[in-house]
Amino acid sequence: MQQIKKIDTKDKKKFYGYLNLKLTGLICEEEDWLANLSNASALLWLLLEDINWAGFYLYKKGELILGPFQGKPACTHIKIGNGVCGTAADKKETKIIGNVHDFEGHIACDVASQSEIVVPIIKDDKLIGVLDIDSPILNRFNEEDGRYLEKFVETLNKYVNWSDIN
Repeated sequence: MQQIKKIDTKDKKKFYGYLNLKLTGLICEEEDWLANLSNASALLWLLLEDINWAGFYLYKKGELILGPFQGKPACTHIKIGNGVCGTAADKKETKIIGNVHDFEGHIACDVASQSEIVVPIIKDDKLIGVLDIDSPILNRFNEEDGRYLEKFVETLNKYVNWSDIN
């Protein structure tokens, strides 16, 4: 197993380049989607600073179902259009919420969460699920994080065989 070390996160381009390189190394030869998403959430948890939850919700039977994650126990079912995750899934666009208490309908799985970023996972115009990351810090995420986490999801799409999920 390769050694994973923390690097300076002030230079986001360098940090996210490193993150994606490590993700590729972890998942490029693994065919199992569950193993890959588990390692992806663990990698985010290990390397991202100031977060309290990192993981996935997968689209099944018309709703989002809790997938692999790191953090406190979480909601297991989210209806499309509900909360930040359900909204990102419904709109099929990244949602960056600086203060979750200002987001009408926010679903509070961990009361410590103050900000959130959700990136939809879409492959061949089909919703697969969402990547969800929470932080106990207000305004933790910005557009730059959004762009780079979208690239993280693109890396997942390149290597993960989503057809085995449903």
